[in-house]
Amino acid sequence: MSRVGCLEFLSSIDLAEAPETLGRRLRREDTRLHRVYLSERKRLRTLCATERKLWESGCRLVAGADEVGRGPLAGPLVAAAVTFQAAPWIPWLKDSKQLQAEEREQLVAWVKAQAVSIALAVIDVEDINRGNLHVLSLEALKRAAMGLEIRPDHVLIDGRFPVQLEWPQTHIVGGDRKCASIAAASIVAKVARDRMMIELDRVYPGYEFARHKGYATAEHCEALRRLGPCPIHRMTFAPVRDSLQGRLF
Repeated sequence: MSRVGCLEFLSSIDLAEAPETLGRRLRREDTRLHRVYLSERKRLRTLCATERKLWESGCRLVAGADEVGRGPLAGPLVAAAVTFQAAPWIPWLKDSKQLQAEEREQLVAWVKAQAVSIALAVIDVEDINRGNLHVLSLEALKRAAMGLEIRPDHVLIDGRFPVQLEWPQTHIVGGDRKCASIAAASIVAKVARDRMMIELDRVYPGYEFARHKGYATAEHCEALRRLGPCPIHRMTFAPVRDSLQGRLF
């Protein structure tokens, strides 16, 4: 489905409308969108398979946790945790990297409307400059999960490594593509970090942080060569370190 078609479908949905009612309405009004609806219902059921097994095993609240911002040259690392107590009805829910900014902004509102609890954790640049990024990523996931107002019965963690939690957990490689709760967390974290970078663009003009969100685009690297690093750049990352050395010699 095209991006335009995706947004058309999303805009046709009212959060207050039950999925079954939506299906009947679309069947009457738009055969094409009804086909998309049926496809999304099926896809979301598959995406919720891991959570559904946990609910059926007796877990009432299942959370997913994911982080964004490991790779950028500037800005914080952000993790989010999202808890659901039933399969969410969030069409187009998927890994945040597979969505455009306007889609993520629409979906994050739906995640917030249907989640039992949401928490964010932010690792700032000062800590990134002093620490190990892998360790900090796990710490961010831990803080996000621990920040949930209501303790979940099980936490699904994106990645290869477990997090130091006292609660039952499962770590899943590529979890943001396989589990609804982790996909939701990836969207929440990505939207939160993008908004932070837009604000930081106003504080540190010239680098175009609002456009590239701190990633190593050609325009960002050119700005680094021209202006040198600013306080939110990660000084241990090679392009930033090289730009600083280039200005010293």
